[in-house]
Amino acid sequence: MIKASELRKGKVVTHEGGLYTVADIQRVSKGNWRSYLQAKLKSLKTGQLLDVRFSVDDKVETPYVETKPYEYLYRDGNDFVIMDRESFDQIHVNADVMGEADQYLKGNETVTCSFIDGQIVSVELPNTVELVVTDAPPVVKGATATNQTKEATLETGLRVRVPPFIEIGERLRIDTRSGEYLERAKD
Repeated sequence: MIKASELRKGKVVTHEGGLYTVADIQRVSKGNWRSYLQAKLKSLKTGQLLDVRFSVDDKVETPYVETKPYEYLYRDGNDFVIMDRESFDQIHVNADVMGEADQYLKGNETVTCSFIDGQIVSVELPNTVELVVTDAPPVVKGATATNQTKEATLETGLRVRVPPFIEIGERLRIDTRSGEYLERAKD
């Protein structure tokens, strides 16, 4: 059992007797009301999506799931190819299991795969990735890190809001959980 506040995308949970992966989760706070977590759970059996609301302090049951790090190599049609870092065996994983991986992964990143009965049921991306800006509006002269943002396209095709001083060719750190810009990557 874990607290609902510890849930994240890709986590496998038991809900109403069935196994689900967390497809999306957001914390919602409205004024002085108690905050809660709004989650989308995807059934491992049927693929059906459920909208579920959890209190921050709710306990959520997690089944025994074996996890193992793999290295993401490349995309092959509708499959993603990952490699066991110990035996160098390559495994094809369906795009449904990988989720939004193609937006964040370009190759050679470490992902954590969750197994139930020897079958991959979910893949957890690294918390942050570094991606290069391939398209962005020109730099606005005199722009500083204020509340202004512009939309930039990254090398994987991901579109993200960035500060106005970001230029084409810069490497940025992106949070894979929220899809938000964090900072410029340090060399």
